[in-house]
Amino acid sequence: MFALDLHAHTRFFHGRERAAALFDPLGVRLLELGARYRGLDGVALTNHDYYHPFVGRVVKTIPGIEISTTKGHVLVVGPDPPTRTEPGTLTPKETVALAHERGCAAIVAHPYRNSTVREVDADFDAIEINGKHPRTEEWARELAESYDLPLVGGSDAHYPVEVGRAYTMVDADVLTPESVVSAIRDGRVEPRVERGTFDQLVRRGYQKVHEGKDNLHRPAEESPGVGEPPKPED
Repeated sequence: MFALDLHAHTRFFHGRERAAALFDPLGVRLLELGARYRGLDGVALTNHDYYHPFVGRVVKTIPGIEISTTKGHVLVVGPDPPTRTEPGTLTPKETVALAHERGCAAIVAHPYRNSTVREVDADFDAIEINGKHPRTEEWARELAESYDLPLVGGSDAHYPVEVGRAYTMVDADVLTPESVVSAIRDGRVEPRVERGTFDQLVRRGYQKVHEGKDNLHRPAEESPGVGEPPKPED
């Protein structure tokens, strides 16, 4: 068994593309240190709409990308993710097809935050419990059960201290991109959520942010899709 954070970012700030790209190598090393401190065996590098290969030095790094589809975000994790995608152009079905063509798993990311991906009839491989707001865990479990899909965990870390707030136990003999994809598709994965004092303090901050944006919604509410928060009721 391996402990793996399936959703993490090397880029701790957005915009200023050139400066951010220069920061990526340092971001990877900081992620690794955070993952090792948390006792993880590896971390998937799932930056928004681009992938750059970095070899882990202290923990295993798994290739990945977080694709901004027309309906929300999808994690593509495996040996050969696309290197770059244009935000808001690929549909969820097109994203899943692209992932499978490249030997990767397609995972619904944070299904109850600014997303309607969960409503799309596509051949996803798993659904994520997101470390930023584990109060949606029960909803994600019900969603996964309704689609008969496995659950995975990912921190959605944008800063090193966030790594491992949620992670995935992967039942495999060796930790490789291929073995991770195989375990996800076979259901040999189990999400874990850390609920220590520090994790709770960080999450409270995120909860305030998301409540302010009004983009975290309950299953009974209608989500508008990526990029636009729900409009208040009249």
